Amino acid sequence: MPGDPNCPICGGIGYLRRDVPINHPDFGKIYPCSCRAEAITQSARTRLFKMSSLDALKDLRFDNFEKRGRVGLGKHQSDSLENAYNQARNFAKNLEGWLLLMGPYGSGKTHLAAAIANEAIEEGITTLFLTVPDLLDWLRYAYSGAALSFEERFEEIRESPLLILDDFGTQNATAWAQEKIFQIMNHRYINKLPTVVTSNMLINDFDGRIRSRLQDPNLVTVVKILAPDYRNPTDDTGHPELSTLAMHSRQTFGNFSMRQHEKLPKEDLRDLKKAFEAARDFAEHPKGWLLLTGPYGCGKTHLAAAIGNYQASLGFPPLMVSVPDLLDHLRATFSPNSNVSLDRRFEEVKKSHILILDDLGTQSATPWAREKLYQLFNYRYNAELPTVITTSSTPEELDPRLYSRMQDQRICTNIVIPVPAYRGN
Repeated sequence: MPGDPNCPICGGIGYLRRDVPINHPDFGKIYPCSCRAEAITQSARTRLFKMSSLDALKDLRFDNFEKRGRVGLGKHQSDSLENAYNQARNFAKNLEGWLLLMGPYGSGKTHLAAAIANEAIEEGITTLFLTVPDLLDWLRYAYSGAALSFEERFEEIRESPLLILDDFGTQNATAWAQEKIFQIMNHRYINKLPTVVTSNMLINDFDGRIRSRLQDPNLVTVVKILAPDYRNPTDDTGHPELSTLAMHSRQTFGNFSMRQHEKLPKEDLRDLKKAFEAARDFAEHPKGWLLLTGPYGCGKTHLAAAIGNYQASLGFPPLMVSVPDLLDHLRATFSPNSNVSLDRRFEEVKKSHILILDDLGTQSATPWAREKLYQLFNYRYNAELPTVITTSSTPEELDPRLYSRMQDQRICTNIVIPVPAYRGN
């Protein structure tokens, strides 16, 4: 790239050699003249914009982001979206520190990250916006004789005035990939370069070295979005891969039948009302455990789903899953095609703020299954995390380690529903 032909420093050549002694490490090296500075900056800006593919995201801006989300979200879900919007706008205005946007797929993370990028570019700030897999592909491409060497491309990414890494954690976690990402993140951490990261992962699933940097409150603003997938408005569960709550969206307290029209013993109707009131109280103030037992079709699952739907309407969607399905999800992590580890999946379940386990006792009772359920129950028992359990099994049919925890009246309310199966007549 030639320089300014009228430049009195380089005479239009565009580069200079440093005037240093022969034993100096920079002896013989050339460096660009100041007359080329603007052209070099513009060339880098154009190249990074092309790498970013921001043309496809140019319509994602702050002014068309629905900061309270779609109609029907719970207050806490909408509040989390508005907080993310405000934090992203503040970051775009100041471009200081790091911003970590966390939330499920479709919750708005990429829209906000792209809005930051588009606003920065309009202000003339060189910006690189990449998914982490694309970033690694660009680095690998440099080995194949690209215009820029690997070292030049790597340095350009590390030093980008604004770096936005979308979908962090979806990359192929080879040793080489982990090391390159760490080097980029560590360089930007040390030099406090403005960086935005979006991820649907739990922060404990990050590489330990990166996790420690992302948890530095002096540099990083962590924002968690609770809203469900905007593209799938029927899913309010917050756990689209696991939870079956969306399938039970019509089961609420309002349409639960108290079965007054049936010729049932008064004692059974009284117990059914007691179960309804216990479930409603738990939904309003989830604390400890609630165990619902009774024959098939007595209304256990309806009440459990009503608890879940009530909490989802407040912006705290619980995880509701039948025990056999849960074990299938855990087994599926052993597949070579699984994009999630067993540890991550199990961590997500056992630490869910409200867990609804339906049909305990119907699972295949292999030693592995029994051990996983014991680990799950024991963790939530010791942490006293809100948990709803339904079962049709007798005490003799349940693992005694599980049953002993369900019988602890300090944390578990045991409700029996003795009525026969509801037939809808």
